[in-house]
Order: sequence, then structure tokens, then C-alpha cells
Amino acid sequence: MSKRVLLTGGTGFVGANLARRLLREGHALHLLVRPAHDPWRIAEIRGDIRLHLLDLADAPAVAHAVAQIRPDWIFHLAAHGAYSWQVDTAQIFQTNLLGTIHLVDACLRTGFESFIHTGSSSEYGWKDHAPAETEWLEPNSAYAVAKASATLYGRSVAQARKVNLTTLRLYSAFGPYEDPNRLMPSLIRHGLRGEWPPLVHPATARDYVYVDDVCDACLLVAQSVPRDWGAVYNVGTGVQTSLRDVVALVRRVLEIQAEPPWGTLPARTWDTSTWQADPRKLQTELGWQPRHTLEEGFRQMLAQRSHRELVV
Repeated sequence: MSKRVLLTGGTGFVGANLARRLLREGHALHLLVRPAHDPWRIAEIRGDIRLHLLDLADAPAVAHAVAQIRPDWIFHLAAHGAYSWQVDTAQIFQTNLLGTIHLVDACLRTGFESFIHTGSSSEYGWKDHAPAETEWLEPNSAYAVAKASATLYGRSVAQARKVNLTTLRLYSAFGPYEDPNRLMPSLIRHGLRGEWPPLVHPATARDYVYVDDVCDACLLVAQSVPRDWGAVYNVGTGVQTSLRDVVALVRRVLEIQAEPPWGTLPARTWDTSTWQADPRKLQTELGWQPRHTLEEGFRQMLAQRSHRELVV
């Protein structure tokens, strides 16, 4: 059955993929976007969506848009601070926390079937194991603190109001429409020339989850009866992959002869050799399983390299 869907972050990487998925499934899609948004990810679907230009920090504007749309489903993917060049602390909290509060409060006034908020694995901070959703949060950056605060706000509201408001803590999503400066697009662009981009330490690890699998999780949760109000689910494969192994995969697929330039990119504050999801709750309660291995996802990205972020 077609739903009225409100999506924030639709001009971002995961949001642009989710927008296409929602349209393919026949839903009426409304995007809340900043007036200064970059439209390249949604240019080819612009005629199929309704855009509402506003800043999530503007509570009256958010309330007005939500009252007009009256969405059945809300996917709140807007975020700021996940990339190394996004360092404005005020903007990080305005988008990730204040914007979430305004959107949640507006949607509570109109009512909804499902509200899905995307959190982040960074909420856990550094762990030496794969943390479950009940793990003590130790966020170690402004972005992580803001995302953890938004998750806790959503959970408290869901429990108090008995509404279906769920947080998905995403691990390292990758796929089409990623920012050109991110790892996978950089590896493809340089690799097709037989070169490497600057690289951090080879032991740096992530749990890479293909974006189509993230979209699966979003839609699965939207259509599910909540097991508990304000549930939180980890969205990752449960497989940790080091940068050394990612580079070995890329080298094999693209037949790169050059040696990787390890350590030519300074380590980021969040780099670590342990970063792994525990997705058992999502698998057990809702039956979600990742459908793509890292190699399968990488090859799908490679097949779609006409996208702007992959142009050599």
C-alpha cells in the first residue's frame, strides 16, 4: 500500500538511495531539504518528488511542512558532522539534535505510523568488541554526542507517548552516490587509472554495509510492529574489514600494480583497528540479513561508475 513518506537527508548519500527505493515501491515522497542543498544526487528523480525548502533548526517551518504533508512514514536521515571536513560544533548540534527534536515534535502533533531515525555506530565510542544496543554509550566527538543525544531523545519520547519511533545505528555504509572524497569512490577513481589515493594506516578497520542493505533495514522497520517503544538496532554486517583487506580486494578487482601508499593520509580522530557491528537483534527480531558482501557491493559500485562521484 502506498504511503505518504517524509524524508530528510534525501540529498545525501544514504537518503538518495532510499528515495529511489521508495519511489520504485510506489510511495508518495516528500523531501525536507536545506535551501542551499546540492541537488546532484536527486536531479534524475526531481520530477517524482515534492521538495520542501527549510532548515530543520526552524521549528515553525518544520511544523508547517509536516502539517501539510501529514506523513505516514518518516525517515530522518539528515546529519552533519559525519565527514572529517564538517567540524562546526553548533551546526552539528543544530542538525543532529535540535533538528531531530523539531521534527519529532511536529510529527507527534500530526500522528504517524513509523518514524525511523538514523543514528550512528560512533555513539558507542571506542570499543574493543562488537557492542550490543544495550552497551554503555561513550561518544568521543561532537558528532557522536549529538547523535547519541538524538537517539536518547527519540527513545524517551517513544516510551512516553507509545509511538513507533525507532533508531537504526548505521555502521560504515557504502555504495552509489557516496561523497566523492569518501574511501570507496576514491579507490575506484584512482584505481581505474592504476593509482591509489592517499591512505591511512592499513590496520584501520570498519564494518562496511552496502547501502541497499541499509535501505532494506529502513523499510523493514517501517513496516514492522515495534517490539518495544523506542527500539534501537545496529545495522552492520557483523564482519570487520581492515583497510589492508579493502585495498587487497580493490587491487585484485581492478588489477592495480602500484604499491599502496600507506600512511600518506593523516589518521582521523575516530580511526581504530576495532569497529564491528553486533546485528543480532535486528536479525533475530525482524529477520534482516545483509544481502551483499563487501566485494559484491564494490562491484556494483564499479558497474555504476557513470555517477558523478566515480567519474575518472
